[in-house]
Amino acid sequence: MPSARAKAAFLGLATALLMTQASAAPLTRQEVAARIAVAAADLTNLEAPGVDLSGLDFRGARLFGASLKGANLNNAKLRGCNLDVAVLRGATLVEADLGEASLFASVLANATMNGANLRGARLMGNMERANLEGADLSEVKGSPEMANQPMGLVRLVLTHARLKGAKLNRAELSRADLSYADLREADLSDANLELAKLVGADLTGARLDRAKLGGAEIHHANFTGVEGLDTVRGFEDTKGKEFATVPK
Repeated sequence: MPSARAKAAFLGLATALLMTQASAAPLTRQEVAARIAVAAADLTNLEAPGVDLSGLDFRGARLFGASLKGANLNNAKLRGCNLDVAVLRGATLVEADLGEASLFASVLANATMNGANLRGARLMGNMERANLEGADLSEVKGSPEMANQPMGLVRLVLTHARLKGAKLNRAELSRADLSYADLREADLSDANLELAKLVGADLTGARLDRAKLGGAEIHHANFTGVEGLDTVRGFEDTKGKEFATVPK
């Protein structure tokens, strides 16, 4: 159980963040562009919901706690950015570059991210119903640090996400929630899915060469046409295998 001091510190940070966001006026595209032109731009608590920020170069900027709900970030360069606790619900990030970015406790539910580059990014937030078809999530760091969970388990949520044809090879996805995700033709080779939730997920035609699935929940998951299933490690220890569609 978290200590009273840890709870108070967390709540204090959350309250300060909300108060700052509530008092900040939304910026225009021109104002945002002027701010990111400054070297090592600090855009903490940036307010730009619904703003067209497509194609802008944010590389290396600090966007901690940014409010970007519904913003247009298509083709934006966000490589290496700190987007922890940022809100991008319903934002569009088609072909955006988020390689090596940090998205801890961030919200990208219902975001449109077709073809986005998230290679090596730290993902630990809500991506429920996000569209990530054809996106590159190879080597993403989506496994929670179990020794650092003061307020309970913070994990990557990709429930009902669209990941058809996405690259997830060598991704760290232990304990991630991929329930009812569309993973058709996705590349999950060498991915770590231990203790992950794959309930109702569709993995038709996906690649699972050498993937780890020990302890994963696969009730009603579809493994039809999966490549490399015979090389999967820990498949015999999955939960709900008798209710999954698994080739004989």
